[in-house]
Amino acid sequence: MCATPSPELTALAQAYGVATEFWDWQGRHTTVSAETIGQVLDALGVPTSTPAELVDAHRHLWLRHWRRTLPATVVLRAGWRPHVAVHVPHGTAVGLVVELEEGGLVAVRQVENWVEPRMVDEVLTGEATFEVPGDLPLGWHRLHAFVGEASEPSATAALIVTPGRLDLPAGLAHRRMFGLMTQVYQLRSANSYGIGDLADLADLATWGAADLGADFVLVNPLHAAQATAPMEASPYLPTTRRFVNPVYIRVEDIPEVGYLRSSRRSAVAKLAKRARKLNTADVIDRDAAWSAKSAALRIVHASGLSARRQRAFDGFCEREGQGLVDFATWCALADVHGQPWRHWPLDLQDSASEAVAAFRDEHRADVDFYCWLQWILTEQLASTQHLAKEAGMALGVVHDLAVGVHPDGADTWCLTDALAQGISVGAPPDQFNQMGQNWSQPPWRPDRLAELGYAPYRDMLRTVLRDAGGIRVDHIIGLFRLWWVPDGMTAKDGTYVHYDHEALIGILCLEAHRAGAVVVGEDLGVVQPFARDFMFERGILGTSILWFEWADGQPLPPEHYRELCLASVTTHDLPPTAGYLGLEHVAIREELGLLTRPVEVEREHELEAIGKVADALAARDLPHDSADVAPFVESLHRYLARTPAKLLGVSVTDLVGDRRAINQPGTDKEYPNWKLPLTGPTGELVTMEMLTRGPGPRRITRWLRQETAVPKSRPMP
Repeated sequence: MCATPSPELTALAQAYGVATEFWDWQGRHTTVSAETIGQVLDALGVPTSTPAELVDAHRHLWLRHWRRTLPATVVLRAGWRPHVAVHVPHGTAVGLVVELEEGGLVAVRQVENWVEPRMVDEVLTGEATFEVPGDLPLGWHRLHAFVGEASEPSATAALIVTPGRLDLPAGLAHRRMFGLMTQVYQLRSANSYGIGDLADLADLATWGAADLGADFVLVNPLHAAQATAPMEASPYLPTTRRFVNPVYIRVEDIPEVGYLRSSRRSAVAKLAKRARKLNTADVIDRDAAWSAKSAALRIVHASGLSARRQRAFDGFCEREGQGLVDFATWCALADVHGQPWRHWPLDLQDSASEAVAAFRDEHRADVDFYCWLQWILTEQLASTQHLAKEAGMALGVVHDLAVGVHPDGADTWCLTDALAQGISVGAPPDQFNQMGQNWSQPPWRPDRLAELGYAPYRDMLRTVLRDAGGIRVDHIIGLFRLWWVPDGMTAKDGTYVHYDHEALIGILCLEAHRAGAVVVGEDLGVVQPFARDFMFERGILGTSILWFEWADGQPLPPEHYRELCLASVTTHDLPPTAGYLGLEHVAIREELGLLTRPVEVEREHELEAIGKVADALAARDLPHDSADVAPFVESLHRYLARTPAKLLGVSVTDLVGDRRAINQPGTDKEYPNWKLPLTGPTGELVTMEMLTRGPGPRRITRWLRQETAVPKSRPMP
């Protein structure tokens, strides 16, 4: 039996935002064990393993606030006038000013608010209250405190002004749009190196715009994976979320390729020929693809840059700063010492150590190579977005932001202090994974994010939003609370840890506002009731999947869908619709032992749901025979087209009649997650050339194109 937490431990946990109870997916009340709470608090730097530590932790609760001159970070909405508490020795004068992001100083007015002074570390400490001006511009400002006669700031904090509500991009406010949803690595063409790349994405986007009338293409996360084999297949388990996976580079589109000497050009051509043989493989081999592509890229990099191009590259490196240097250094270190980095020599495990600096100097060319790769990716991503919009897309590429990072990746080396140790992110048990999920990702420490002024979070968002029409935030509920699983425990034994959603959502809105991008939050699964209301208030779209939308035991009528949402029939965590109708997901979960109730019960439940959806189609005079797959899939999209949803998404796998699940949540090696190329209804490989010539895409998308041309608006959260 797991021990029930004591009242003292419960109170301490609640003070640090750690849940001590919750309601599961079946509505059952669950009390979190004392062991789980203790390990989570320990990961937050609050040891509670002994009675003395527990007493000491309670004593320091109020001290953590009074020991700071200024709060770590102040986040507010435009027009707000929050009060800021400033702590100084009692009786000491103090003044506050805001240093604006664009330059200039703004005085902050002190207001009357008597607070009894307290003895803090043997110093009688007072609290002064200041009111932040309500007319500050949006942006990243600095708050400076001048204590006593000091001429220089005695303390500084980040002050971030965010939009009250994120406006929809031009055009979307007055009409609806539809777009394609795809996994880029599946888009193999005749010129691919065994894996889809940014040129293939540009081809999909321009074809989707010109031939289908699509306004966006939503892609899987393009975050960087490990630099050495084996390369992590999951785009949702990257080594960093700030930088991009160079496996998506199209080598031949790099300008310097055109200036290669004949011998080097011949070497690149041979590598390309070898890699293109991978295009016929039934499983995507990232390691083989990257082996050939990286060799070709090193040849191009070694050829050098013109003076004009070198200046552009230098400017990119300067803008990206130390974060780029650290990431490139980690990649070079991984080439030499392998993975994981925790097995490296101890003096190389600290990114700020002298040994790391010495290694960087010694391997300057390799570090430069990895910086150069990110520059090339930035150029090709910008080109892809430009081509998409030039072809007629209103939004263009919508990128995906993963929940977290690989436990042995670059971010855990560069940002060790900002991530919780001994903890993985996951999800509690739900209908589709009844054992719970452990995603093996260390979470942000909410306290350290604030102390760092949310800079790592901001830098990550800026990279994903650069040259993007939008961003989909996977598991956006993680900006409100995350399911923390202590090491050594099963996923079902975790608990929720709450985050400052006002800050995290506000910063997301600020950066999206600056990028002119739409934000879509994937708000599926167990969701706090207020979270969707908060997203609606801030102008963030939710996510509606047809198979998950029910009301009173029946499929949700299309007219009752949310307006502010991205609606689609399926998602990457389910099989393509043809496979779903064939109960592919039930078969996989049975084979892998992921069911907690008999498979017969699961099949009956799913067939009943499909039957009810078929009845809903019939009630609207749409083809509704689920055994006749192609017309049924078409009807499902016609059903969604009748919703007021601002964005409608259609999966490329549904356009070609694919049946195989790309991912089975909660599994790793048990299933070939994220490794399957596009296939047709009978399992034949589908290339980009075949996709763009086939009649299937036009049959489905004509209904979406027709319906989104008609204004539909019914404001509802």
